[in-house]
Amino acid sequence: MGEPAHDTTTAESETPNDTSPTEAAPTPPTEELTGAAAMFANDRASQHLGIIVDDHGPGWAQCSMTVTEIMTNGHDITHGGYVFLFADTTFAMACNYPGSITVASGGDIDFLKPTYLGDELVARGHEIVKQGRSGIYDVTVTRGDDIIATYRGRSRTLPARK
Repeated sequence: MGEPAHDTTTAESETPNDTSPTEAAPTPPTEELTGAAAMFANDRASQHLGIIVDDHGPGWAQCSMTVTEIMTNGHDITHGGYVFLFADTTFAMACNYPGSITVASGGDIDFLKPTYLGDELVARGHEIVKQGRSGIYDVTVTRGDDIIATYRGRSRTLPARK
């Protein structure tokens, strides 16, 4: 994966607002977001769950998420659907290259260990193969040193809109 580059997809939410209501902050130059950054900027589901994109680049990504009360099931463990969504978001960040719109054509997950309220999860995804408009990506979800789930996603890059 190489050395991670600085991620700008979550900079706005991580930057404190030091300006008073009457003092407007300078407007940064507007750049059109593409690829993973554009996808995540409009991903309300992932943002609602507090998923953070730690870093990403073409073919790889790392995200983090804290398990909240709403994510736990009747056994007081993290509902598998939330773990799947977390891994799937990481997969999406890895497979959306700049200038592309890439979607999942399928995904599978194996749950290996339960997680609990307050657990800090990290997901690391990377490209296994990309051929034409199709790709395969693996995501490993961890809690500390424990692997709690493995996910394999299949991607399809959509043709440009006419």
